[in-house]
Amino acid sequence: MRILWKLLKVIVGLAIAIPLLMLVFVTTLGVVGGVLGLAIVALKLACLALVGYGVARLVQHVFALAPKAKPATVRELPPRDLYYEAAMRELDSELRR
Repeated sequence: MRILWKLLKVIVGLAIAIPLLMLVFVTTLGVVGGVLGLAIVALKLACLALVGYGVARLVQHVFALAPKAKPATVRELPPRDLYYEAAMRELDSELRR
């Protein structure tokens, strides 16, 4: 009798567990499929953006005017500060003592 009772409990447990596990499995497949679909859409958009960027660079290269070269400007050095040089000489003479 104990064997039949144990077998009945196992059958009832499996009758409850199998449909629940199937529901969990289907839900998991749905979530994974959705994430995979979003990843594929993002990859397609990235490829489309890359092609668009390449076309934009090509159009810019073909139709852009040649940039004008700026003449090289020679920057002048700032004028000598005689007061600063005198102060540095005085400081050097005080530090050498």
